[in-house]
Amino acid sequence: MPQLEVVGGVWSATPTPFANDLQLDTVAVKRLVDHHLRLGVNGLFLAGTCGEGAWMTDRQKRDLVQTVVKHAKGKMLIAVQVTDNSVARILDNVRVAREDGADIAVIAPPLFLLNATPENVLALYTQAIRQSSLPVGIYDRGKNSNVPVPHAILPKIYAENNVVLIKDSSVNPGRRDIALAARQKRPGLRLLTGYEFEVISYLQAGYDGMLLGGGIFSGYLACQIMDAVAAGKLPLAERLQRRQVRMLYDAYGGKNIKCWLSGLKRLMVEMGIFGSWKSYLNYPLTPSCVRAIQRMVKKDADVLFP
Repeated sequence: MPQLEVVGGVWSATPTPFANDLQLDTVAVKRLVDHHLRLGVNGLFLAGTCGEGAWMTDRQKRDLVQTVVKHAKGKMLIAVQVTDNSVARILDNVRVAREDGADIAVIAPPLFLLNATPENVLALYTQAIRQSSLPVGIYDRGKNSNVPVPHAILPKIYAENNVVLIKDSSVNPGRRDIALAARQKRPGLRLLTGYEFEVISYLQAGYDGMLLGGGIFSGYLACQIMDAVAAGKLPLAERLQRRQVRMLYDAYGGKNIKCWLSGLKRLMVEMGIFGSWKSYLNYPLTPSCVRAIQRMVKKDADVLFP
């Protein structure tokens, strides 16, 4: 099993490959693993938002995790989203993820929670964290979640000893400061930014890496950004970040992110990793998005196929 000391660095919150009939494409899953190993990422986050975990069947999720774990052969850390609407359901998901070989269980805000007082939200998190049979990652989605997780309870969640990483996609300076303060008290806690459009400021502030929805195509470039920041080569890091942002917009359908998941998956098809761009979420795939993706495959081959 990989060592948790390497929790930092670049992670990919990978999309899930399906066939045209929305059955899991296990052959493409193996190609996905091989591709990430070439990119040099430290870990895969499975069945998250980009991975469509909230929409997949339980059998699909198990097949996905088992296939990834078996094919990765311990060369990367594997995190699985276990988010649910009660402690009992979260713990059941953790049990399954552990049986299937996952290293870390990731908890995001529940999709549906009645009587979601700060006290009840805190209780949901702390009880699940303390009883989890796997180390826990916390996915902070900030205001982009159905059930708010108030600023005031974040320090208590992050103080739990079983929490090993935070994916911060809040795009909120106050929540970033809370995460950094928690890491000061718990040096082993790893902070990963999920805001892939601006990573340098998080790295400069002291974050340990990135957990990116576009990591399946920008992972190698993201590693270069980390190396440039660590070496104090800020102009180089900024150039690389501008390139990463341009590639993200090319894949996602422009600045309005019109083609988001469909574009991301179509890029995987153009790269020969996925066999289909189908998803549960039915984002559009416009001709202009397809053209931008095809241009990117040629223009950015050096970082797409390192």
